[in-house]
Amino acid sequence: MKKDSIDSQEEIRARLKEKMDNKRRKQSNSSRKSPKKNNNDSDDRSILSITFKVLRGLSVVFGIVFVLVGVFGAATGVGYFARLVEQTKIPPKAEMLSKINDIHGVSVINYSNGQPISDISSDLIRVTVKSDDISANVKNALIATEDDSFKTNKGVVPKAVIRGIVGSIGGGTSSGGSTLTQQLIKQQVLGDSVTFQRKASEIVYALKLNNYLTKDQILTDYLNVSPFGRNNKGQNIAGVQEAALGIFGKSAKDLTIPEAAFIAGLPQSPIVYSPYSADGSLKSKENMSYGLERQKEVLFYLYRGGYISEADYKKYVAYDISKEFLQPGVAESQEHGYLYNVVYNEAITDIYNYLIKRDKVSATDLGNDSTKKRYQELAEQSLQNGGYTVTTTVNQTVYDAMQKAVTDYNGLMQDGTGTIQTGNVLMDNKTGAVYGFIGGLDFSQSQVNHAFDTKRSPGSSIKPILAYGPAIDMGLMGSASVLSNYPAKYSSGQDIEHVGSTGTAMMPFSEALNVSYNIPAYWTYQTILNKGKSVEPYMTKMGYDIADYSVESLPLGGGVDPTVVQHTNGYQTLANGGKYEPWYIVDSIKDDTGNVIYQHKSTGGTQAYSEATSTIMESMLQDAVKSQKTSKFYGNLQTINPSLATNVQWAGKTGTTDDYTDVWMMLSTPSVTLGGWAGHDDNSPMTSNSGYINNAAYIAQLVNAINAADPNIFGPGQKFTDPNTDPNVTKSKVLVSTGEKPGKVTVKLANGKTQEVNLGGETTTSFWATKAGAPTTTYDFSIGGSASDIAAGWKKILPSFNFSQTSSSKSN
Repeated sequence: MKKDSIDSQEEIRARLKEKMDNKRRKQSNSSRKSPKKNNNDSDDRSILSITFKVLRGLSVVFGIVFVLVGVFGAATGVGYFARLVEQTKIPPKAEMLSKINDIHGVSVINYSNGQPISDISSDLIRVTVKSDDISANVKNALIATEDDSFKTNKGVVPKAVIRGIVGSIGGGTSSGGSTLTQQLIKQQVLGDSVTFQRKASEIVYALKLNNYLTKDQILTDYLNVSPFGRNNKGQNIAGVQEAALGIFGKSAKDLTIPEAAFIAGLPQSPIVYSPYSADGSLKSKENMSYGLERQKEVLFYLYRGGYISEADYKKYVAYDISKEFLQPGVAESQEHGYLYNVVYNEAITDIYNYLIKRDKVSATDLGNDSTKKRYQELAEQSLQNGGYTVTTTVNQTVYDAMQKAVTDYNGLMQDGTGTIQTGNVLMDNKTGAVYGFIGGLDFSQSQVNHAFDTKRSPGSSIKPILAYGPAIDMGLMGSASVLSNYPAKYSSGQDIEHVGSTGTAMMPFSEALNVSYNIPAYWTYQTILNKGKSVEPYMTKMGYDIADYSVESLPLGGGVDPTVVQHTNGYQTLANGGKYEPWYIVDSIKDDTGNVIYQHKSTGGTQAYSEATSTIMESMLQDAVKSQKTSKFYGNLQTINPSLATNVQWAGKTGTTDDYTDVWMMLSTPSVTLGGWAGHDDNSPMTSNSGYINNAAYIAQLVNAINAADPNIFGPGQKFTDPNTDPNVTKSKVLVSTGEKPGKVTVKLANGKTQEVNLGGETTTSFWATKAGAPTTTYDFSIGGSASDIAAGWKKILPSFNFSQTSSSKSN
């Protein structure tokens, strides 16, 4: 604010004094002439009066508005706002006063059974005090700065209302010019929504509140609830008492005029004007100057309003108030665990969405970064200070059992290469609800949440999700298809290896999956691409973030780095009939009156894979677990708890990255999916036994502990859909040698000639996700492989034939 000279300030003061005297005389004459009215009549007349004044004021500026925005826009704006004012319903006195005096309690987080997990920490410090405990210096400074007609207005200043509406019609904002009474209404009753309806309600409510409370009561309430920035510990403070204690180290009743002026200036922009940063340190000289300049403005308003003399004004302006600021202190910190942080972050998102919907904030408004940021901050403030009850999906007994298991059995993973961390998530297949998780070995040692935040390569555990599942869904292969595992190279010339092996021969899909060979997965993905198809729709539907789908090692885990919860969601999809249900951990949120402001509702899921694909993949993944080719998990579980191994259908897949830097174990039953990762935070290697033996032993103990906490959670007795009985699955009788139907096939011979062969032999049932089922055997029967690989494959099928041995690559 540009400051006037003392002489001009004196003239302003004189004009204001004369104006106020005239206003008082008019009010005095009016009171003598007017008969006594009851409060309700007075309130109604006041509302009508405000409406009339708004309309009258707008008619005066109508000509200007006509030029600027046109007759139609202005008339619409005037009429619309007038109707809003007239139609606003006034809440009962008790309800309004209850909200005015309501300082929300502590928000809490509960388990799914209603038992408490934790209070939600708030760095907002507030203590309410009585009027007598607040210095008159603060009251005077606030009135002089924020609402100089406070003592005489009826809670609303008509001219200010008109300015705000005209500004809105002209394309500006409807804010500004609010009295202290209106500001109190906005803070405690209506919220920060920037709408005409909120502004109309604010006006009507302020008129009522002006009759319900004395001016001193309104002023005291305002000073007790308003935000005042940060204290010397970096904590957010509200209420004048905490402001006085946290900035100057004294009670509000003892504040001097310079101190009071500084505090009274804070509510306009508390964080900007506060002398302290978020860590409690004093701001730089430049950043502190905003608050100091604001204090000088308040001192001028005090002088202009006649609260202090010219001599005092000059003295106080020259005084450096920053000398009185408390030195930085340290706030007591409360350490929370993995669970608190996950729930807290999701709850903020849910409350943010609620506030946006409540205030009818448009997508256009949200395109404004400042609006979006303001609502994000408001959501966090509401969660911390709104007295909410957040109920989670977390099963208390299961969660506790998982924490005990990682404490008791994490030693099974340790191999002498350094501390091996783990992340595990247990998710409901039908809903995506998280029943429990393990964020790491010990939160006090590492606050990194390895279940929700750590992103690592999934290794071979991505194969059913990204390669085999889509290929089956597209009808490119069936459960008995034959895949090439002959040596192959990336386009760079690098060999594609599997645990040191550069390849073997043709093999059935089941063997490729159970042993987790890399070359068959590579060829499966290349087949999809060569057919002009893409797996991107599948991965996008399930929330995977993949930047480049042309990466050749993508089906082996290269170029994709999911979190454990994300990858668990992928396996949940396969186990849920191909339907993706996004994970969630907050079930509901209630405000401090018991009103449900958020309740999780399923969107109906997203069909990523067909039901037939789900049936086929889960059948094959059951065999992958029982075969124990990549993990001793099933054998360990049989030893620990034979009935749990037998009575529950287990389906799953392992994953290991190069140099054993990551190991994964993804398990599904008909009811839930349990995902797990283990590795070093610095990506250093583990031993070769890290997945096959060590992690397998740990996961078996974890599964047993979860079952002991809730014997029904893994769905004993429930069954995955059997592909033999699933009407969505096509059953094809195919040759074991080719994975395709018997019949006539034209084979290519070494001399360049071809020969038709009526091919037969041992058959098996192959399950297909498409109605066409398996094709009749062709020469290029395998998934992948070069021309020489295919010839070598045929040589084993028809050893008496002389097949071509050219080295050109196969085109699928």
